[in-house]
Amino acid sequence: MTSAGDSQADLALKTGSPCCAPKATGQRSTKAAPALQSRASDDLRAALAQMMIPLKGGFFEMGARRSRYAEDLDSPPRRVAVSPFRLARFAVTNAIFARFIAESGYRTTAEREGWSFVFHLFLNEPKAHINAPAGTPWWRQVTGACWSAPEGRGTDTNARADHPVTHVSWDDAQAFCAFTDTRLPTEAEWEFAAPAKRKHARYPWGTDATPKGEHRHNVWQGRFPMENTAEDGFAGTAPVDAFAPNDFGFFNMTGNVWEWCADGFGPLPEARHPPLRDPEGRSDAPRKVMRGGSYLCHPSYCERFYVHSRSHNTPDSSTGNIGFRLAA
Repeated sequence: MTSAGDSQADLALKTGSPCCAPKATGQRSTKAAPALQSRASDDLRAALAQMMIPLKGGFFEMGARRSRYAEDLDSPPRRVAVSPFRLARFAVTNAIFARFIAESGYRTTAEREGWSFVFHLFLNEPKAHINAPAGTPWWRQVTGACWSAPEGRGTDTNARADHPVTHVSWDDAQAFCAFTDTRLPTEAEWEFAAPAKRKHARYPWGTDATPKGEHRHNVWQGRFPMENTAEDGFAGTAPVDAFAPNDFGFFNMTGNVWEWCADGFGPLPEARHPPLRDPEGRSDAPRKVMRGGSYLCHPSYCERFYVHSRSHNTPDSSTGNIGFRLAA
């Protein structure tokens, strides 16, 4: 039960805000993305190919045994199969995305619109940015914030070349994929890869959140949204290869940044016998799937840092905690 003394932040925590990444619907204009007239250089394509790990595919149990958030539609589990595919060992970095921009001349959604959402603790003067999404006052709409200026004008990624690119919309990720002849992973592929065939694993490494007291991914410690003690070593994004990889060789499948998937958001694939192979969400769904959670996930607010966790956002949304990983 809420009280008259509750702050807006406390209210949002108590009522269960649907995701720790705000949605841009109703705030973006309808400016079309520029058409890409060329394709990636051989050097860039070779660099991306080196990031890929081939997987044989197979059968696995997709979904949670019990939902933490009913609106995530992530339970009960069902058996599905995926065909062989390749997946990048880590998320696309700022350095790699910069190469894409230089070669293609592409301008991201945030660049075309002139703003993106930034977490309040990363701003020198949060009160100077008064526009905040309803129910999530820790996010601020910041003029000039984009992939190359993560906290707005005057900031850069010079010291974060190996960190995941952020402030990229699903539309931006699709443009990158089209230019480089890659694609986003399906949700089923992503979840197949995350636990690396560890049965009933909650995390990419197993079931214990901090084995022997060791942090294995980048999530929030402390009191959200005002204090992050950064016991895992990072208050914001971490390098894409921080922490140990899972048994398949994939880094940061949970925590760090949410990762866009190809699918439209909806119920998990229908349970069938024999199991459904290579399921995909509806392409015309108004929201797209995100997987893995981010550095802002915390049990008091957004406990979505498990291998089965899923959320969604509009394809034009961009924030400081959403990136993407490539598949082929």
